[in-house]
Order: sequence, then C-alpha cells, then structure tokens
Amino acid sequence: MSWARIKKTDRARRSGFALLALSVCTSSFAAQGCSGAADNSHVSLAPPSESTSVGPGDVFKLEIVGEKDLPEEYQVASDGTVDLPYVQRIKVAGLEPQQVARLVREKLMEKKVLTDPSVVVSIKEYASKRVTVMGQVQKPGSFALTPGLTLIQALSLAGGLNAIANTDRVNLTRKNKNGSARTVVLSVEAITDGRSPDIPLQGGDQIFVHDRVF
Repeated sequence: MSWARIKKTDRARRSGFALLALSVCTSSFAAQGCSGAADNSHVSLAPPSESTSVGPGDVFKLEIVGEKDLPEEYQVASDGTVDLPYVQRIKVAGLEPQQVARLVREKLMEKKVLTDPSVVVSIKEYASKRVTVMGQVQKPGSFALTPGLTLIQALSLAGGLNAIANTDRVNLTRKNKNGSARTVVLSVEAITDGRSPDIPLQGGDQIFVHDRVF
C-alpha cells in the first residue's frame, strides 16, 4: 500500500472517530453540553401553584393588634379547626390566610370582645402541603412546605447530597393544574455555582437525586 493511501485511510479513520464523538456528545449531553458545564436553561417547568389555603397540621401566626399578651402561633387540628383566644374553636381548613383573619375579626365583634379589631394572619408552615426528597441524600423523606421553599432548601432539609450523588441529574416531578405530572432533569451544581436560578417548589413536588455512574 502506498504512503499516500495509508495517509488517506488514516484521515478517514480519524474523521469517523470525530463523527462518533460528536454523535455521543449530541445524544447523551444535549442538555448540558460536552464541556460538562450543565445549566437549566433548557428546562420547561410550570411555575409553582399559588394555593395558600390552610389545612390540617399547618402552623400560622395570628396577631390581634393591641393584644400583645396573646400567643402568636397556632396549629390547625386534624379536623381542620383551631382554638383561638376569645373566639374558642373555629373551622379554618380550606380558608386563605386573609379569610381566617376576617373570620376571627367577625367573631371578636360578634362576641363584643373588641369593637373594631385589626387581625393579621400569616402562614409559618404548610404541614398539609409537603415535598418529598428521595435518592442520594442523607435523610430521604417528606417535608412540610414553608413559604418560598426552593429546591436547594429542600435538599438541605434532607441533610444534603451524599458522596455518590449526581449533581447534574436531579429529577423534579410536579403535578399541573389538570392533574397530569411532568418530570424534568435539573443540575443542582448549576444552581449552587450561580449559572442557573434556584427552583421554587410547590406542595406535592417530588425530588429524586440519581447516583453517579462510575
């Protein structure tokens, strides 16, 4: 075989290897690029629902302006009721915080405790709305949703990632308003590195952290 033909064959072989590498890169790492610098710009995820209604187990803060000696925090019982100063037991499950405040105000006026009270209610913890974190984390489990909870904060509640966690392959499954579920694959490292924003969560979100392939 002539030297020229050997060089031509070698060039063809190298070209074939290059095309194969490009094909692997395109099919396996389309979401993150062959450089390994993954981000979440490709992810299409419905924004978290804004359901803020109160449910059993939820903890809320209630302030009656001017009544400084009263307890501030209250937990909704399993039957959806709560015991409050002056008004005793009322049903609050299914109500928005502002509706709870309005109901308490009406009860205070009805019982002639106060003539024109100002009542403020804010949610501290949605125990009735939970997120689940499973896979390669230190403490897998279900955690109460707190207002503004994000993906990174939920992973922290689960004790953080363990030594074999794949920081570029974290599944987030979310139910849409029509009841259908959608799963997206996220890079946690992109968030902690500042290349992608953190992901706000909603009640019912399920997080699964994959392990690295060695």
